[in-house]
Amino acid sequence: MSLIVTLSGSPAPNSRTLLLARYTASRLTLDGFEVESIDVRDLPPEDLLHARAEAPGILPALERIARADGLVVTTPVYKASYTGLLKAFLDLLPQSGLAGKVALPLATGGTLAHLLAVDYALRPLLATLGASHVVSGLFLLDKLLERRTDGTLEIEPDLRARLDALVDTFAQSVRRAQ
Repeated sequence: MSLIVTLSGSPAPNSRTLLLARYTASRLTLDGFEVESIDVRDLPPEDLLHARAEAPGILPALERIARADGLVVTTPVYKASYTGLLKAFLDLLPQSGLAGKVALPLATGGTLAHLLAVDYALRPLLATLGASHVVSGLFLLDKLLERRTDGTLEIEPDLRARLDALVDTFAQSVRRAQ
């Protein structure tokens, strides 16, 4: 069974971005994948900022990514790019830390002005880390995402259809890579 890791780079608790990672994880689980999640916000901040890759609070997350066949990276967009929190974590990976892996970048944001952050910031970063294939990403406008009272995410129907199709493409790419 292929392992997929979802990585949430949001610094906010219970953010739409984290809920998006959980939604994607549930879709992939239903599709027969083993899914493990990393919420970078929960990692020790001092170890992240001091680049302590061998620290007990960081090493298990890095090992999870090393074992993965695919990686779903979710981030809010701040100032036209992914979060510094996500960058601090990804900087701990070796230069070819995503070699042989399929990656899916997903970003959320409050304005369409950030639409190109996936293509011009996140996808190049994942490719630089050696991902064998970076699936076309998706930017999801915050106002089309609603946090339900049960802690799940409601996605505008047309956007949900686009996201679901992209997750299916990602799943097929992971299977082909095996």
